[in-house]
Amino acid sequence: MSSIWNQTRVSSLLGVEYPIIQGPLGGFSSQRLTAAVSNFGGLGSFGAHSMEPQAIRDVIAEIRSLTDKPFAINLWVSMEDEGAQTSDEAAFRRAASSLAPFIERVGGMQPSFTPYKPMRFEDQARAVLEVKPPVFSFITGIPPKEILDEARKQKIVIMGTATTPDEAVALEQAGVDIVVASGFEAGGHRGSFLGSAEDSLTGTMSLVPQTVDAISIPVVAAGGIADARGIAAAFALGAEGVQMGTVFLACEESGAHPVHREAILSGRAAHTALTRGFTGRLARGIHNELMQEMNRPGTEILPYPLQRGLMRSLAIPAQKAGNAELLALWAGQSANLARRASADELLRSLVDGVAEKLNR
Repeated sequence: MSSIWNQTRVSSLLGVEYPIIQGPLGGFSSQRLTAAVSNFGGLGSFGAHSMEPQAIRDVIAEIRSLTDKPFAINLWVSMEDEGAQTSDEAAFRRAASSLAPFIERVGGMQPSFTPYKPMRFEDQARAVLEVKPPVFSFITGIPPKEILDEARKQKIVIMGTATTPDEAVALEQAGVDIVVASGFEAGGHRGSFLGSAEDSLTGTMSLVPQTVDAISIPVVAAGGIADARGIAAAFALGAEGVQMGTVFLACEESGAHPVHREAILSGRAAHTALTRGFTGRLARGIHNELMQEMNRPGTEILPYPLQRGLMRSLAIPAQKAGNAELLALWAGQSANLARRASADELLRSLVDGVAEKLNR
C-alpha cells in the first residue's frame, strides 16, 4: 500500500507510515483512539491541556500499553486569559445568570462560586518530558526555551501550531521541527498567539501556501480537511502532512459523548460558527440554541478558563438529558463530510483515496 505520496519530511520526522495526524481533540481525546490511529500508521494525538501532571503521566502509560508506534501529547502554552485571577464573584453571578434557565431545563444544579486555582503549563510540560512521548505538540504560544531544549535533548519531535504565517516564522525561530498551519475552518479553539484570534482568521487555502513559503521546516495543513480530496488539496498547496480533527471526533473510539457524535453524523453540522461563550476563548462549533444565546450582545463571558469551568454546570446535565441544543458541539466547517466509521475504516478510506488522487 505504501506509495510516494506519503514519503514526506513529516512522515520521516514522526516515524509514521502516513503523514495523517489525528487532531488532539482537547477534552474529547481517548487513549483508544490515539492508539488506533498510531497502530494504523498515522500519528494519534491526545489533548492533555486540562490534566494535572500525574494524570498526564498515567495517560501516556496507558497509550504505551496500547501501541508501540509514535504518538503525540498536546498541551496549551497559554493556560489563562487576562483577568482570570482577578475575576470576582459578582462577575461569576452575572455570567451564570445566562445559563440558569438552561440548567433548570435539564434538571441540573445551579453553580456556586469557587476561587480560581490556576494550572501551570510548565508543570504539565515537565510531566510530559519526564515520560518522553515520541512527539510533543502545542498550541496558543511557544514554550519557554528550556522546555524546548529539554525536548530536543530527549529526542522528542516538537510540533507547534500557527494560525498566521508570522506565527509560523516565530515557531521556526524557536526551533520546532514541524509547524501545523491551522485554518479558521477548523473545529474547536483557535490557537492564535501573536494577535487576537479574531484578527488571525486565515483560511486553510490561503494560510498553507503562505506558510510553506515563509519557513523552511515542513508544514502540516489543518482546518476543513475531512476526506481524501482535502488531503490531496493540502499536498498541492505545499503541505507535507495533514491534521484532521472533526472526522476523528465522529469515530466510535473518540471520547466525544454519543450526542455530540450523532450531531456531527446526522447532518446538523451544516452550520458552524465561532464563539467565545463556551470557554472564554474563540472556538468553532455547531450552531445551536446555546451558541445563539452565548453570542447575544451583552452576555457576560468570563475569562478563560473560568467560562469553561462554568459551562460544565450545564454540560453534564445536558449530556444526561441528551439535549444537543444545550451542549458545546465542537466541529469544523467540513463536519458534514464525516462518516460513521471506526478509526481504522476511516484511515483505510483516506489512504486508498489519496493514493488514487495523487498518483494518477
